[in-house]
Amino acid sequence: MPAPIPAAAPDPGLFGPASVTWQVHSDPMMWIAGIRALYLQALHPRAVRGVMDNSDFRKDAWGRLMRTAAFVGTTTYGTTEAAEKAGARVRKIHAMLTATDPDTGERYGVDEPELLRWVHCAEIDSYLHVARRSGIRMPDDLADRYVHEHRQSARLVGLDPADVPGTTAELAAYFDQMRPELAAGPDARAVDDFLRNPPTPALLVAARALLWRRVAALAYSSLPPYAHELYGRPAPSPPVVTRRLVRAGTVLRAVPARVRWQLPPQHILRAMARLGPGSRPAPRRLHRQIAMLE
Repeated sequence: MPAPIPAAAPDPGLFGPASVTWQVHSDPMMWIAGIRALYLQALHPRAVRGVMDNSDFRKDAWGRLMRTAAFVGTTTYGTTEAAEKAGARVRKIHAMLTATDPDTGERYGVDEPELLRWVHCAEIDSYLHVARRSGIRMPDDLADRYVHEHRQSARLVGLDPADVPGTTAELAAYFDQMRPELAAGPDARAVDDFLRNPPTPALLVAARALLWRRVAALAYSSLPPYAHELYGRPAPSPPVVTRRLVRAGTVLRAVPARVRWQLPPQHILRAMARLGPGSRPAPRRLHRQIAMLE
């Protein structure tokens, strides 16, 4: 009687539970990091013009934020096939889109490597910065691992992984290099205006004033000082911002993870069902968990 064929091991996806990404992206502060990324991305005139020319940002900014969150969730916690399909969809859409340079009138493709690299780096920097500054203990070697892991996500959107930063030092050097190209033009100010005061149904106006403006203000405050200078709006001192980020992280992380993860599209719960309870993300124990998984 032939020996039974062992069942194939479940697919951990592009990153898997042993990655820094698996842990960090489960943290609720990633929503604030996503808003910070929007603020930062908007400071590249050609990148933000690509958004303005190809979407009704003022009416569909929520949709854009949710689509980004769905892409990050799929590529982090989905199967390898699901992540590759998500990347292929993004590349296909970008390949069809063009925009007009706000200064020269030149038409250009939104999939230019320079633009994709800026969007990628603004996201990775924001996720890492907010996670660490809000209380997640992440030594420098794990921060470098996180940046390096996201050469995978850069590949998915059409970049050569070797052309994007692979360490925090390289990421910082990239932003220093890009500083002269950044400006808060009309498009960036439109993004700023929207994020500060988004259109809201009448029943939710009070919630916007109570909650959203605080969230947006915290995301803005966490930007680097040069971004505040470009936008022309001051921010509290860095120690004050750090205390507020830690406080927000403490409050949000107090909500049980199983409750938070019930929100659609439930990427983490599906990943845990596929891989077993040992795959449960635990960003607050990141430094210990990564050591054990190694």
